[in-house]
Amino acid sequence: MAAVRLPAPPAARWAPLPRSASASASSRRLRPTGRLAARRAKGEEAGEAAAPPVRTLLIDNYDSYTYNVFQELSVVNGVPPVVVRNDEWTWRDVFNRVYKERAFDNIVISPGPGSPACPGDIGVCLRILCECGDVPILGVCLGHQALGFVHGAKIVHAPEAIHGRLSEVEHDGCYLFNCVPSGRNSGFKVVRYHSLVIEAGSLPDDLISIAWTASPKMLSFLESDRSNVSTSAFLGSLDNFFIANPPECSNSGGQLSSKSNASESDSSRVIMGIRHSSRPHYGVQFHPESVATHYGRQIFQNFKKMTNDFGLHSSWLQERKVNSAELRNSALKNLLHTERLELWDPIGAHILANRGSANKYLRLRWKKIDNFICPTVGSDDIFALLFGHQNGEDTFWLDSSSVDQNRARFSFMGGKGGPLWKQMTFHLSGETANCGGTLVVRDVYGSHGKKFIKEGFLEFLNKEIQSIQYNEQDYEGLPFDFHGGFVGYLGYGLKVECDASSNKAKSSTPDACFFFADNVVVVDHSNGDVYILSLHDELSSSNGDGICRNSTHASWLVETEKRLLRLGAMASGLPINGKALVRSSNANKQSFVVDKSKDQYIRDVESCLDYIRDGESYELCLTTQMKRKVDNINALRVYLKLRKQNPAPYAAWLNFSAEDLSICCSSPERFLRLDRSGILEAKPIKGTIARGRTPEEDECLRLQLKYSEKDQAENLMIVDLLRNDLGKVCEPGSVHVPRLMDVESYKTVHTMVSTIRGTKKSNLSPVDCVKAAFPGGSMTGAPKVRSMEILDSLEKSPRGVYSGSIGFFSYNHTFDLNIVIRTIILHNGEASVGAGGAIVALSDAEAEYKEMLLKAKAPTRVVEDCSQTMYNSDRSDSMQATIS
Repeated sequence: MAAVRLPAPPAARWAPLPRSASASASSRRLRPTGRLAARRAKGEEAGEAAAPPVRTLLIDNYDSYTYNVFQELSVVNGVPPVVVRNDEWTWRDVFNRVYKERAFDNIVISPGPGSPACPGDIGVCLRILCECGDVPILGVCLGHQALGFVHGAKIVHAPEAIHGRLSEVEHDGCYLFNCVPSGRNSGFKVVRYHSLVIEAGSLPDDLISIAWTASPKMLSFLESDRSNVSTSAFLGSLDNFFIANPPECSNSGGQLSSKSNASESDSSRVIMGIRHSSRPHYGVQFHPESVATHYGRQIFQNFKKMTNDFGLHSSWLQERKVNSAELRNSALKNLLHTERLELWDPIGAHILANRGSANKYLRLRWKKIDNFICPTVGSDDIFALLFGHQNGEDTFWLDSSSVDQNRARFSFMGGKGGPLWKQMTFHLSGETANCGGTLVVRDVYGSHGKKFIKEGFLEFLNKEIQSIQYNEQDYEGLPFDFHGGFVGYLGYGLKVECDASSNKAKSSTPDACFFFADNVVVVDHSNGDVYILSLHDELSSSNGDGICRNSTHASWLVETEKRLLRLGAMASGLPINGKALVRSSNANKQSFVVDKSKDQYIRDVESCLDYIRDGESYELCLTTQMKRKVDNINALRVYLKLRKQNPAPYAAWLNFSAEDLSICCSSPERFLRLDRSGILEAKPIKGTIARGRTPEEDECLRLQLKYSEKDQAENLMIVDLLRNDLGKVCEPGSVHVPRLMDVESYKTVHTMVSTIRGTKKSNLSPVDCVKAAFPGGSMTGAPKVRSMEILDSLEKSPRGVYSGSIGFFSYNHTFDLNIVIRTIILHNGEASVGAGGAIVALSDAEAEYKEMLLKAKAPTRVVEDCSQTMYNSDRSDSMQATIS
């Protein structure tokens, strides 16, 4: 895969060319194609509509916004670009593809963490900028700085680190900004993610500044755009949000019909764009691909047209050459190649047809009880009746305990029992990527097997899902996407199976734990309907004639329906095996202990701010754990109390008795969902504030969160990150943001939530989608890879289940996963709660510590309360049918 991290290249083996050589335009270019030359001979304009597709080589500097650039270029160019990481191809590979194979028309150099002065941060990009003098190149953020650095400009700290905030920009009318307004109040507002800048006074003669900040004042998104934003879906950048009176386009150099005068002194302005005086090389410090940048797509369209025009107007050039004679000669020899990347497959994804043949044919049977849920019977009563015995051992409950404002509609529950049921427990064998791990599988009959799987858990899960055949007619009429399959969690440590290089610490809990659930009960909270589902394997339960010989699933359907109907006839509040609760005489008086002291946490926040100021990250989600011993605590009762005190749309209960592990989750955040229509959806949360004590105070706090510049910056950074992650696996042009920075209110907090959607590429599997985005960006920061490395160095202890995902992978290729926050982990006599927050340039260390404690308050209070009370020891069923 193109996006796989490869070993870092050795230190730079070349010296920058002298300025006179690097500025030379002695390289020559291809003749225009016959079609273009003929059209030009007829006097036709090489207009954008008639222009052929442009083939872009997109160099990824390990950034979390590269695939936003990819999506924009796919739409603008007419074909997707090829994405290659900055250490994935050697310069010889680039030379071969660009000059020998002539595979690309232009090059875009992505943003990224770090500095262009560090070879490990910039990879092959500096060599490309030096040698490819006749190829149109656009550098974004780090790529922009690299263009300056390679020609001798100084890269220095910005007056202020700016991440996820907006500036108005003024430009000189260069064609890169054709049809883009300029200056204050013009509507040209851009998103900035950078801590370093090109020092204006250090620009050499062959570099020209073409854009600057129009004002030192920074803008937050909602404050600046309340009057401009009028549509409900953000498609790419804010090109769809043109101002009421857009500027007139110019056909002569991009000059505007009216150009604002500079309102600030040159010394107070930050360079936002540069170009080379004789080469077709450009750089922009801001992020044109951000969802909140205005006219971003127009800039990419202009770069495309400049690429086409450069080819037409340079007809006297015969071929591309490079400045170095040594490299010209070496190109004739056998070059070291990576595997060729197909232009239409930017991440080198596996084709599903090659994933192996199916060996299971699952058939689904189901029953429906209309309008079953009522004031006297709730989903908790159903769980108590069917799965609450023995403290809910080996059961799951994906529990939409907060259904206000249509946040969630369905709850899914089940337990051990069906013949296809099994439990899969996975432990990573090491701390590095591709280390593999140990998988233990237990079946319903008590037998278990253990094996080492080198490819890791996610690839194992992928093969399991691909091995299942099914009939779509079986679930026609069902209004939900989980029809049986895999239910459990992915721990944060599985990041090493995605894009992270290592885990610094090993978790005591399994790195992944799943059931295969063949019997499922579903509650529709919108109308009270209850569904009973059962799967069977037609290949194993028939004698080859298609007639099912195993009636276990059918009997379970009938028996479960009977039990539910009896429950519906019971009087309100009637307990099932209802023993009373008693106060423990020797109640545990312990309190939670935070892994880090307040002073250490604040020092870690300051370290994060240092990393941000140095350009190593835009945002870091710093977390910690708090723990306490819990003896004889009833885990199921802990969950019931948590769901009552802190209801959430993506809540969950999981119990794995063989691991002595119970998970009580009240998450308000969806990580990623794939529905039957192939639509992927993420709903990241960034920005949290406590509820008020009075309606007036509560509304004041809600508005305070809504217009907080810091929280908007946090949210915008993660929205752009999730757009990037979906952009890896979604059809070009399909990623959009239907809701940006909405404030949702829960029982204890207000949160800022956004929604990102896209259409999955047909040749990718559900697990491919998860691997492209896991772990959720709201729990890492951006850029994700570098941020995870930094967080590992600061946090020391493992996150375990916390920060991972809980949910399902349905046998018919849908999934829905949450972000594990606001969660209690009960394991081997200990309760742990993780909490943290996003550190950005605007963060205050003391406030970050208080926010971390606020997020942990609800789950820790539940454990403290439950540790004071226990059920009678002779009680056979620890749960009542009706919870007051």
